[in-house]
Amino acid sequence: MDDIEAIKQLKARYCRTMDTKDWDAMRRVFTDDVVVDTTGSGGGVVTGADAFMAFLEETLAGQVTVHHCHTPEITLTSPSTAAGIWAMEDRIQWADGGELVGFGHYHETYEKAGGAWRIRTSTLTRLRMDVTEPAAREPREPAGGS
Repeated sequence: MDDIEAIKQLKARYCRTMDTKDWDAMRRVFTDDVVVDTTGSGGGVVTGADAFMAFLEETLAGQVTVHHCHTPEITLTSPSTAAGIWAMEDRIQWADGGELVGFGHYHETYEKAGGAWRIRTSTLTRLRMDVTEPAAREPREPAGGS
């Protein structure tokens, strides 16, 4: 498999493991010292794969997520490094019924070690975020009527 195809499959694995909450498999898509920057999406910067995984597990516990990445622009910068930009769409449905639908780009760098590509840096930028508040619940009538 060529390097660009391997990076495409790496990003596909990122999306799948995020949405299926397969945290062990997702951990393997990152270098140990990954830097993830979500300040463009209202988040922060997390350094280190273990710290990022802990953040995701806590943040996404009980949430339904769908991540799609499209139209990769990947440039090999050396035999063991690359850079890429991916158009993305994500959906997060919170347990209370609220929802986020977002559109933007991942700007990433990759590193190849031991024959495997990993994400070294990832910066999420947003073009649009649509947030739906949870539906108001109707008051329930007490059991047994009024």
